[in-house]
Amino acid sequence: AEHSDRLRRAGVVRSAVDGLPVSVKDLYDVGGDLTRAGSKLLADAPPASADAPAVARLRAAGAVIVGRTHMVEFAFGTTGLNPHYGTPKNPWDRKAGRVPGGSSSGAGVAQAEGMAVMSLGSDTRGSIRLPAALCGVTGWKPTQRRVPREGAFPLSYTLDTVGPLANSVACCAAYDSVLAAEPHAPLPALPVKGLRLLLPKSTLFEELDADVGRALAAALKALAAAGAVISERAVPEFDRQAEYFRLGGFAGAEACAIHRRWQDRRGEYDPRIAKRIVLAARMSAADYVDLGRARAAYIRAVEAAAAPFDALLMPTAPCVAPTIAEVDASDEAYFAWNARFLKNVGVLNFLDGCGVSLPCHEPGAAPVGLSVFGPALADRRVLAAAAAIEGVLRPLV
Repeated sequence: AEHSDRLRRAGVVRSAVDGLPVSVKDLYDVGGDLTRAGSKLLADAPPASADAPAVARLRAAGAVIVGRTHMVEFAFGTTGLNPHYGTPKNPWDRKAGRVPGGSSSGAGVAQAEGMAVMSLGSDTRGSIRLPAALCGVTGWKPTQRRVPREGAFPLSYTLDTVGPLANSVACCAAYDSVLAAEPHAPLPALPVKGLRLLLPKSTLFEELDADVGRALAAALKALAAAGAVISERAVPEFDRQAEYFRLGGFAGAEACAIHRRWQDRRGEYDPRIAKRIVLAARMSAADYVDLGRARAAYIRAVEAAAAPFDALLMPTAPCVAPTIAEVDASDEAYFAWNARFLKNVGVLNFLDGCGVSLPCHEPGAAPVGLSVFGPALADRRVLAAAAAIEGVLRPLV
């Protein structure tokens, strides 16, 4: 940080984030440090010999890495629970001991607590956007291919995505440019008046907590009053998640391949993570091929539905953060909450799309996230639309 200050005094600014503190999720290699990925299995692994590309790009931009953040073991869970190293409490209603969301649990907490300007996370099925929503910050999942994933312990080769949690859309956009090695430029101005937004009529809007329903209704009312054109149309593809994520989907099958080297050490895993990996072993090669074909058809259909719009909207999570005790009460409770958290966010990873979760709750209320999303490589347009929406909703948060 002092070096960045000296450079600034000399008229040298390496990037828009030069000298600012960031944290790094514990699945990214940081040269000389141990990468545990939230697991005891890697506690005796050798330190990383080099930075992951995402970390190296942050360093080159002048970012100051202040520490690693906690995570669900091997990133395979959405609640944030980790029986090996403990579960960080959500900064909202800390006395009640609420879950932070996962798998980027520590990133959500660090960002909400102001420990960093940006917290580097990863998103396979909502692992950036869920902690952002539950902890009341902003989280961005870019199009997967834009940011290299090498040097990050994998969960799913098909779905893993590198992205930031930050305090605003503009902050997310600045770090996104660094991570993607693209020139930094202000987001294009996209006024709210006339902004074309789609509410995809589907199960994404069903079984919402009262807090989420109220926050969503207030956000949509504010956007409509500001001149946004909000349309509601059926997108039946979003109702087929049971088909797309059967037996764990891509993540389950690929996690099986990644973890079979340790099949004789399953007793050292979080038992709930081990159970998910074992369940996924039931997927056959033919099932995997069929899933790839189904995904291609899904992407074509959703891209066609999204084409007339600047962005799509949905609640990031259908619920607010429950207590750690509620989630950890039993395996049945854990898997029920995990499934509920996964209800909405996975549609974006399966789409290979991009999206941001914005806070949309009233001050002091339980954090609620509004997702603004779109298809692959619509990143700048989606970020611009999210920035316009944020300008309307910011007085609410």
